[in-house]
Parts: sequence; C-alpha cells; structure tokens
Amino acid sequence: MAIFDSLGKYRNTGLLIIRLGLGVMFMIHGFPKIMGGVDTWKGLGGSMKLIGIDFLPVAWGFMAAATETFGGFLLILGLFFRPVNILLVFTMIIAALVHFSKGDGIGGASHAIELGIVFFGLLFVGPGKYSIDKK
Repeated sequence: MAIFDSLGKYRNTGLLIIRLGLGVMFMIHGFPKIMGGVDTWKGLGGSMKLIGIDFLPVAWGFMAAATETFGGFLLILGLFFRPVNILLVFTMIIAALVHFSKGDGIGGASHAIELGIVFFGLLFVGPGKYSIDKK
C-alpha cells in the first residue's frame, strides 16, 4: 500500500520515537534505584553473583541504577548511543537471569529479554539523524 511505503521516509522519526519512549521509561525505572542508596545498590549488585562476580556489590548496583537512569537520558539525547546500548544490553541480561533464578520462567524474564533484543538491535541501526551523535 502506498501509505505504508511512504512511512519508510520517516526512519529517523521512528528512531527518535523509540529513543524518547525507552529513554523516559528507563529514567522513570532507574531513578528510584539511584535514590534508594547503598542498601538498594547492594541488593542490585548482589545479582552479579549469578555470573560469578561476588565482589563490590554496591558498586555494581550503583552502575546498574546509573545505567538505567542516565543511560535513559543519553538515549533521549542520542549521545554515546552505542556504548549506552551495550551497557543496557548487559543490564537486561542480568535482569533476565535474576528472573530465571527466582523461578519466574520465561514469562517473568520476557520484558528484560525483549528490551535486551531492542537495545542490541539499536547497536546496528544507530541513533538516527535527530541525535547529538549525528550532529
């Protein structure tokens, strides 16, 4: 159909919408973790035990919270786009493993898996022309 063919002209607009939507949601999701302080960070960072890393849980937890919060902001801007997506992919892998370890199964882990796939795909596509990286 002609209407759908013309949408291909708006690839960069689509990427902007994806960046804005995911960025805002990740900021909303991550901000309480940043504000939760050391106890929250220690709990988050303790998840790294699932991949054999059992040192510095507070630092790992803070990095996860910062990745979600500030990574979301950087997604919106389209700044440091690929490094941010790599960090978000890693964060989503750990989140999925946490769900599996709790016995949540694929249903519980699906959201983290889906987002990890989106962030991985965005690594290849880039931020689009409406981004600081492209300026």
